Order: sequence, then structure tokens, then C-alpha cells
Amino acid sequence: MTGGGLDVTADGGGPTGGLEARLQSGTALSARRVVGLVDTDSFAKWGAHLLATAPAHWDLELLTVATPRSASRAQLRSAFRGLDVRLAHLAAAPPTPVHVDAIVERLRRDPPDAVLVSVIGPVAELVIDEVLRRVGRRPVLVTGLPGISYPAKWKGVFFRARADVFVLHSHREVRAYEELAAEGGVEPHFALATLPFARRGDAPGVPDPGRDGGASVRDAVVFAAQPSVPAERADRERVVGWLVETARRHPSWRVVIKVRAAAGEHQTHREQDPYPDLVPADAPANLVVESGPMSEHLDRAVALVTISSTAVLEAAARGVPALTLTDFGTGRHLINEVFVGSGLEGDARDLVDGRFGTVRAEWMHDNHFHPESENDWAARTEALMELRDAGALVDRPAARRSRGGELRRAWERKNALGPDDRSVLGTVALVIGAPVRAVKRLGRRVRRVVRPAEAPVVLAPTSQRAGPRRDASRRSDASRRSDLSDRLGDRSDGLRDGEEQLIAGGDPR
Repeated sequence: MTGGGLDVTADGGGPTGGLEARLQSGTALSARRVVGLVDTDSFAKWGAHLLATAPAHWDLELLTVATPRSASRAQLRSAFRGLDVRLAHLAAAPPTPVHVDAIVERLRRDPPDAVLVSVIGPVAELVIDEVLRRVGRRPVLVTGLPGISYPAKWKGVFFRARADVFVLHSHREVRAYEELAAEGGVEPHFALATLPFARRGDAPGVPDPGRDGGASVRDAVVFAAQPSVPAERADRERVVGWLVETARRHPSWRVVIKVRAAAGEHQTHREQDPYPDLVPADAPANLVVESGPMSEHLDRAVALVTISSTAVLEAAARGVPALTLTDFGTGRHLINEVFVGSGLEGDARDLVDGRFGTVRAEWMHDNHFHPESENDWAARTEALMELRDAGALVDRPAARRSRGGELRRAWERKNALGPDDRSVLGTVALVIGAPVRAVKRLGRRVRRVVRPAEAPVVLAPTSQRAGPRRDASRRSDASRRSDLSDRLGDRSDGLRDGEEQLIAGGDPR
């Protein structure tokens, strides 16, 4: 945490996030204290790097929330590489996870001006609710989603509806979430920020030699693994087969399967079939499995390959060629619709042949590479802090429609914290709620058999050989309405049961 309560001038140097650039030189800004809360690997990386882009007069602190999926110290050290001077110490000494009750009590005793809630969905809902109920002069609540958040998902809005600012990373995402929130009866409250670890200092597509970490050799094709895309074991085995063949065809390359967690470490999304377990015993020696910061892997990268990892945006920001594999199609479940028209789509043949794409300039502005002058998250947060100073900060309503009082709150708490919640009421809620949840899930399975859901809209595979295809955002209105209905899901209690459970699994974002 940085020290001092002195005023900072707009030309005092350091990160600005675009705020000081819109102020007259010499404008005095009162120092603000902002606390970040993180838990899993991806939320830790996103939250810390977003704060590192905050205005220079923000005094920053970061805490790790203790949950069943909290990142390990090794994951945190990796996530916290490359932060600004206010947070640089975290890479060497990551904060020890603290129970949510202790964090909320700390905020109650000494409320900061703002809190960045960078945690998975159920935990975000719990933290926001606890702050609103227990902190008298409560801070401005900022939240958001790490990485690629298109298409919009209702549960992302649902869990975070009561936050004051919801940060997204492209104009396209903001439009999609505003449409989704309005359809779901939630007042839009979205703000724009450049994805913090995909910021560029150069023109589009031009490598930045100042960011290569001193690497003198580029010899690696890096595959950015994802824990749940593709989901089926057979598909993941196919991916490994393509990487094996690539390594054999190009013995001068190191083909790196870059994983986000070592054995026993948790991730934001659960991984059923880790790639390291699928590598055959006779794989060539130049096919390796490695972890560590993506930035260090990109220092040596000839190209980056993935299905739909956010790492492709990091590569594009550095001018590193990339390939988003479309062999499984292009659709919502693969999180790769955003790349249609990007110039990065390809297939396994492109990979094995060593044919990679470069991002198309016309795709960039609407998709994560807008000018930083268009970012408004810091300015909007600052305006809300001024409302807080005046005692005029208004609480936002929840999206959750269900009832149940204290017992329901205990259930949501148990769902968010799992074994870290040791309350008697939480145990009672689990005993009562688990059978109810099982019955509801069974009922939904029966309905799916009787009334099968429409197949998701999936575009056919494409390749670098075929050239770029038109943008998925130009699909028919009927398809978009179908998608919107699917995103909202069953609104009877806010979410499909499978989407709201952290105890039993599912996507927690």
C-alpha cells in the first residue's frame, strides 16, 4: 500500500487510466484510498493489473479473500508480475488469504473511498451484500469480469447487480451487457477500461521491443490452455494430438502447452481433463508443459495458439501472430464468437503448417483495442467517490428475486464460501437446501428431455487459407433474440441451479 495523504497534481506522473488526461494541468486531486479484493488466479491477475492502471492519486491496497478456489501463492506471484510501483511488492510477497468476515470488519472500521470486488460471482454477491449491510459509510463498489466477456452472460450481471460500477473491456461488450441488463430489469451501470494486460504502446500489429523482457530468441509456439474449453476429453485429446504433430513437423520450435495451474491448484473454472494428463508418452521432446506468467512466454513466442483464451489479446497487443482454433466450430459455449472477422481464426492444419494470423485493423476498435482516451471507469468511479463524500451515494437494487430471508442468505454464503463458512445457520441451510436443489435439478433434466433446448448457433470451422469471414455481430435479429433468451435463462430465482452453485461445480463467473 502506498502511503501519504497528500494531494497529487494531474501532472504528477504515474498511471492515469485516462482520468488526468481530461483534467487541466495543475488540477489538484485529493488522494483516494482504494482496496482491491481478489480470489482466483484470473480474478487476481485482472484485479491487480486494473488497479495498476488507476490514477496516480489513488492509494492502493490489495487483499486476497479466502475461498475454496483462492489462488495459491505461486499463482498469485505469477498474477502480480509487472505491476506499477504501488503494487510491485505483491509479486514477492502475495497477501495471505483472509476470511471475508475479517475483511468486511476491516472495511467497517476504516472504510476506504472505493473497493474493487474482483472475485468469482457467488463471492462477489456475498461481499457486496455484506459491505452494503455492515459498512455504515460504505465505499464505492467497483466490479467487473476478467478477460473476454462476449457474449454477455446473465449470471455475470446477476451476481454483481448491486455494485456501483461494472467494468468491461470493449465497446462491443458494453453494448451487449447493457442490452442484457435492460432485458433482465437491471439498470445498466457499465464502464469501459482497456484490458489491463493487453495494453499496447505501439501501433496495431507492431511488436514492442521494449517489452520482450530481454529475450533474444523467439522459438516458441505457445498454446494457451483453458480449463473448460473445449469441455470434452476427446476434443482435448485432439488438441494435444495437433500440438504433438506441430512439434514433430517443426523440431526447431518449442511447442509449449501453457497451463494456468499446477496439480492441486485451483482455477476460476474447474478443469476435468488437464492437458498435462493427456500428453502421450512418446511425445517429442520439444513439446513441453509449462506454467508461469503469460507475459514471459510471449517474450519468446513465435506465435500464440488457443481456442479462445484472453492471452490472444495479449499476443495481439504485442504484435505476436496468433491463431484461434475453430475446428470445434464457433459459438457461445466456446467463447470465440468475438474473434469472427479478427483475422486470427484458423484450424489444425494452419497450426501444423505454421500458418498464423495477424489482427485486422478494422476489427480492433470495437473489440478491446480502442484508444485509452475512451476509457471511463476511473472517471466514473471518481465521480461516485465525490457523491460518497457528499453523502449522496445511492444503493442499487439486487437482481435476485428469490425470498427466504436469513436462511436464504445463509445458503448463498455457504454456496460462496463452502467449507470456509463454519456457521451453524450455514450448515442448516445446506442440509435443507441441498435436497431442494437436487429435486430442482432433476426436474430441469426431465424438462430438457421432454422439451429439448434449441441447438446453439454454431458457425462452421474456418481457416487462414479461407480468409476472414464476416463479423458474428451481424447475425440475424432472430438469432440475437434467441441468444438473449438463453442468456437470461430461468428467472424464477435468478439463475439456473447449475449456474449458481459453487459447492457442486459450474461456471462461477
